[in-house]
Amino acid sequence: MNFKRSISLILALLTALVCFSSVACKKTEKKDENGTHIVTDHNGVQVEVKNKIDRIVVCDILPLPSVLTVFFDSAEKIVGMNEASMIAAKNGLLGQLYPDILKASTSFMDGSNVNIEELTKLEPDVVFYSGSNKELGELLRSRGFAAIGVSVNKWQYNTIETLNNWFALLGEIFAENEKADKVAKRSNEIYKLVQERVSSLKPEDKRRVFFLFQISDTSITTSGKLFFGEFWAEAIGAVNVGEELTTDNSVAVNIEQIYTWNPDLIFITNFNQAYPQDLYDNTIGNYDWSEVKAIKDKQVFKMPLGMYRSYTPGADTPITLLFLAKCAYPDLFADIDITKETKDYYKDLFGITLTDEQASSIFNPESASGNVYI
Repeated sequence: MNFKRSISLILALLTALVCFSSVACKKTEKKDENGTHIVTDHNGVQVEVKNKIDRIVVCDILPLPSVLTVFFDSAEKIVGMNEASMIAAKNGLLGQLYPDILKASTSFMDGSNVNIEELTKLEPDVVFYSGSNKELGELLRSRGFAAIGVSVNKWQYNTIETLNNWFALLGEIFAENEKADKVAKRSNEIYKLVQERVSSLKPEDKRRVFFLFQISDTSITTSGKLFFGEFWAEAIGAVNVGEELTTDNSVAVNIEQIYTWNPDLIFITNFNQAYPQDLYDNTIGNYDWSEVKAIKDKQVFKMPLGMYRSYTPGADTPITLLFLAKCAYPDLFADIDITKETKDYYKDLFGITLTDEQASSIFNPESASGNVYI
């Protein structure tokens, strides 16, 4: 070995050692528990938060308490959340698996309005709010709260991408853990599986889907192009019949419009108390659903509710994608045992062992979960 080559080898080894040491130090470095750090929220606002956060309040970003719970594998830090989130917790798996969530206060909010005095009593270290409600964020920060905006529509209502970004933000606020990578990996795997199976569908074979977001005696709302239904439909190789509507969030429609669309399939969210049988029997209002193709073919399905209402991003997003795909194209997904997939998902990602009954309950949600409009 010549001199120059020896020197190069020694330098390379020293460089590798320095790099290894710096990485090792970085991994073992801990933040000062009494200190703070800066986080950039989904609105681009820089917020100073404590390194040690013990008390969390969630205002109007309703799925987030469930996401925080699986992130921590505990609900002990959540001291306040919206009543609408609490109703879902009481009527889904979240309250069963993490009963501490049921201790959270809901008194600091009246509908979408925050009572600052009541919020102050909860002594939160951090407060989360919907990124679209910028006025609330400004109010909270003006009153001294570390308020962080979390977005539902920054990623064009793509529930998978949104959930991955939520976990990434939580990793910046709190100590990072493996949940973010695990959820992203499984989400992408399931999305890829679904895409591979529906990619060969011809346009004329794609099922036309109507999302029943909300229904009462006097109104029906659905998803247009700018809401979660559009993503779900595209993700399972279907067509959202309401895609011609360009109003952001939910859109009001009448039964005559639904007759015109004549969808092959209807998915009912858990933001209302309706069940397929209610549409089959015309038990709500004066609507007559009997001439709609989905009704005639008995192709109406209630969306799942596990940790939260699955129409939105949440811990159950990957399983929801499989469920919707299997409903739309049962032949393409005949080998998918949704109960087994659900149990495996909860076990692998969250370390939770579900019984068959608990897994099945996700796909047979309680009607009471939909008694609050969100």
